[in-house]
Amino acid sequence: MLSKNTICLWYDGAALDAATFYAATFPDSAVGAVHRAPGDYPAGKEGNILTVEFTVMGIPCLGLNGGPAFRHNEAFSFQVATDSQEETDRLWNAIVDNGGQESACGWCKDKWGLSWQISPRVLIAGVTDPDQAAAKRVFQAMMGMKKIDIAAIEAARRG
Repeated sequence: MLSKNTICLWYDGAALDAATFYAATFPDSAVGAVHRAPGDYPAGKEGNILTVEFTVMGIPCLGLNGGPAFRHNEAFSFQVATDSQEETDRLWNAIVDNGGQESACGWCKDKWGLSWQISPRVLIAGVTDPDQAAAKRVFQAMMGMKKIDIAAIEAARRG
């Protein structure tokens, strides 16, 4: 692992499964080295997969099979900027249809509990529009959505 800063994500034995899913789902993602435990540890035995090096959209990550003691929560999420409804739908559906769950405002969780924000660039531009009335309309439209509907966001921005 060459990166000076790597995101470590804790899993209950599923680090390789998660890394493989992310690599198959997101561009510029890959599974790297898989490291086995050199001895027994609280969540596993010698020879079990202990860590998995992987990247998600170019971001270096380390999956740690640390056991059930800690769970993912919304305090950490990957925010993915999408360029089209097709890309938004593909990523959202890949996560939700693979055992994940929908949340609000473009957020969803994968089956391992990791949160994702699938955020079309038009949404980000809309809620940061210098025209405060337009930004408010976009924000209110977003608040009623689970997966973001780009056409509805664009309509709200126009008024």
